[in-house]
Amino acid sequence: MDLLLFKLFVTPSLLLLASLAVRRWGEAVGGLLVGMPLTSGPVSVFLALEHGPAFATQATAGSLVATIAQVAFCVIYCRLAAQGWLLALTGAAGAFVVVAALLQWSALPEMLLFLLALIAITLALNVMPNTAAASAKVDAPSWDLPLRMVLIAALIVSVTLIAPYVGASAAGVIASFPFMAIILAVFAHRASGAAAAQQVMRGMATGLIGFAAFFFVLSLLLTHTHLVVAYGSAILCTLAIQAMSFYRMRSLPAALPVE
Repeated sequence: MDLLLFKLFVTPSLLLLASLAVRRWGEAVGGLLVGMPLTSGPVSVFLALEHGPAFATQATAGSLVATIAQVAFCVIYCRLAAQGWLLALTGAAGAFVVVAALLQWSALPEMLLFLLALIAITLALNVMPNTAAASAKVDAPSWDLPLRMVLIAALIVSVTLIAPYVGASAAGVIASFPFMAIILAVFAHRASGAAAAQQVMRGMATGLIGFAAFFFVLSLLLTHTHLVVAYGSAILCTLAIQAMSFYRMRSLPAALPVE
């Protein structure tokens, strides 16, 4: 019961913070935050607690596969954003599924998946739009944040329940599907236009560097040290990367021309 309450509280709270960050600092920073393992990280902890460190270690391969698939998601959403949020979301989700399926089938080791993720992120950031234009301020409806939190809580409980049946790696992929980013991007798209949604996607792609590092560190440590040490090390590594990304994101736009 305590673990169930933890599932229902932690990740929805993280989504709430990310949503508030969008309203305070803009879409790109919100995307950066949801690029972190806010959903898949807690799922990994629950998998380790309920099924053991070895199972959670196997799931890290799926999460690294999903990192690359998320990069494809971001790029395709940006490319199709001008055609409307529904087409952009459909195309991006399709890209995620295809890339994840191909990489799952290839069964590459975690080290290679991590390197491929870094290469994919670097390439994506070079082709995704980076505008400094501010989007219009739009007040969200009162039901918006509660609905987001309920949806994410349902996801966390569902993934941890089906994990033993679909396997560790597949559970890692499912847990890493960008549900939070979709919620933020679609709302930004509908409220402020395609450029705002593109900035969510660019921020998310930047945040995926820390995402990949989180699961790569776990793949190295989970079965060799205490869970607290493994997850603590992964979190510290991710926070350090995200802090540098946040600093660059907040300091560079003033010096960059608007494309």
